[in-house]
Amino acid sequence: MKTKNPAPDLIDHLRREWRTERPDLDTAAMDVVGRIILISEALHRSVGSTLEEFGLGYTDLDVLATLRRSGEPYRLRPADLLRTVLIQSGSLTACLDRLEKREWIQRVETPGDRRSRSVQLTAGGLELIDRAIEARFQDASRNLEALPRSDRRELGALLRRMLQGLQESEGAE
Repeated sequence: MKTKNPAPDLIDHLRREWRTERPDLDTAAMDVVGRIILISEALHRSVGSTLEEFGLGYTDLDVLATLRRSGEPYRLRPADLLRTVLIQSGSLTACLDRLEKREWIQRVETPGDRRSRSVQLTAGGLELIDRAIEARFQDASRNLEALPRSDRRELGALLRRMLQGLQESEGAE
């Protein structure tokens, strides 16, 4: 599966053009950053295609999966959901409304706090997320087929370091 000499790609083409037009620029970072951007776009398309079969968007999957990972009774307060999903408060409310309308979640009183409501998976939501997340993980595995397992582990470690560095530099601003 591993290609010894991969064919030139869009990033190679762009760097070649910049070397001609602006040889003073150091374009080496584009080997990584440009490809990460292109990979991200391809992965978004792949996720969207996989989730379409289930009538879900990525945000819907994120919320349902978070509830599923929480364990029985698959219930969390909205504030706890916000800490583990990749969306803002207003978007979460709209997402919860949408999921509740489709009867995949329900809002229930929080045990021990009658003033607060939690979000809980319904039986239909549990069945849906179990099928959807299985398809999602299969899709993710297919997306990595071009890389041997050892390369996947190494790439995962490198990307973690890169992400941590970016997050640290954002925090320093």
